[in-house]
Amino acid sequence: MRNSKCIRRDFLKTLGIGAAALAMPTSNFGERPVASKPNFIVIFTDDQGYQDLGCFGSPKIDTPNIDAIAEAGMRFTDFYAAESVCSPSRAALLTGCYPPRTGITGVLFPRHNTGLGPEQTTIASMLKKVDYATTCIGKWHLGHRPKHLPTNKGFDSYFGIPYSNDMTVDTEMDFAKDCNWRKGQSPDNIAKKKNWVPLMRDEKVVEYPCDQTTLTRRYTQKALDFIDTNKDKPFFLYLAHTMPHIPLYASPEFRGQSERGLYGDVIEEIDWGVGKITARLKELGIEENTLIVYTSDNGPWLQTGKNSGSAEPLRGGKFSAWEGGFREPTVMQWPGKIPAGKECDKVASTIDLLPTFAHLSGAPLPSRKIDGENIWPLMEGRKGAESPHEYYCYCKGKGVKAIRSGPWKLKEGKLYNLRKDIGEKHDVAKENPAIVKRLASKMKEFERDMR
Repeated sequence: MRNSKCIRRDFLKTLGIGAAALAMPTSNFGERPVASKPNFIVIFTDDQGYQDLGCFGSPKIDTPNIDAIAEAGMRFTDFYAAESVCSPSRAALLTGCYPPRTGITGVLFPRHNTGLGPEQTTIASMLKKVDYATTCIGKWHLGHRPKHLPTNKGFDSYFGIPYSNDMTVDTEMDFAKDCNWRKGQSPDNIAKKKNWVPLMRDEKVVEYPCDQTTLTRRYTQKALDFIDTNKDKPFFLYLAHTMPHIPLYASPEFRGQSERGLYGDVIEEIDWGVGKITARLKELGIEENTLIVYTSDNGPWLQTGKNSGSAEPLRGGKFSAWEGGFREPTVMQWPGKIPAGKECDKVASTIDLLPTFAHLSGAPLPSRKIDGENIWPLMEGRKGAESPHEYYCYCKGKGVKAIRSGPWKLKEGKLYNLRKDIGEKHDVAKENPAIVKRLASKMKEFERDMR
């Protein structure tokens, strides 16, 4: 296997002219699943930049285990989150819908009593219908009240922080009798303090404030325990890392080890965890029946300076509708099913995971309308395929702020050819009025439909 520096060098060669695409046919929900109930692992980071993996060109962050997934599988260079902030992006991944259709169009805080509604089918609740074991480990951020937690959204179990790690505690939460009270806290003394967040097991708080220096390591161990317990049955592991959202924390073993500072330490510890998971799959002999997807919820929080990642060569980051806010570093692996060492530059998104998993598992699709498409033809490297998205929307709040069709992206009346101008520096609207008109009309159509 080539080392991470070789993979990084190869990827950098592709950026100026667009990654070498795989050509593959359109999806067909009617096709037979390619395997009998494969395992699914989705590793979802928070605020990670497009460049922040070795296989996506990072000059100072070493990610040999994630790079190994790219080498053994496929790197998706045009893979999108559905929003450029946390809660809407997560709602979209789990439901296969653009955020406005989920009802989650903004970031949820501990003061909110709302969350993902009961009418929404999640990947987990869909897979439960075909006898999958399911767990959510990490950041949830789709409502912290009991009725909105993962255990009421199709997941058998939950372990993690229910929202962003820079928030505070809701003192009305249910604290377990065996809760690990830290920093002088107790049932009679629950202080609200920024960055002091609760760690939950299922629907109860089991540690307050959470020791975030050990969080990535504990998430990884919980993931390994789940895999061990369910090795003989189909499972869905949703591992949503709390970081690299700020505040940043790394365990003593990783702190100070990266050339990229604390941010790099955090990514490299996540990469270590990925390596532990892939090694365990091999040990148990289930690697060849397990699909792994690694991606992020949105781009880097550039305003945090040295504590943020890099979206180079893209423009913008978190909160924006520029490519740096939506386009995510994404790799997928399934030995023997996804071809090794390939790249795909066709448009795909987190909203496509639910229908793709439905196709592969034989699970029934939700009765409600979804926006995602089956991207298995792209993933398996089928000859002649194109993206199933003739148009892809960049949702912000309740509206659509930009739209992409093929190489063309329209944002605020300005048109960019992303194949020739990945950094969105040159507005070519005047030269292409017909394309502007077509994309603007389609944006309005999408907004009407989602309302």
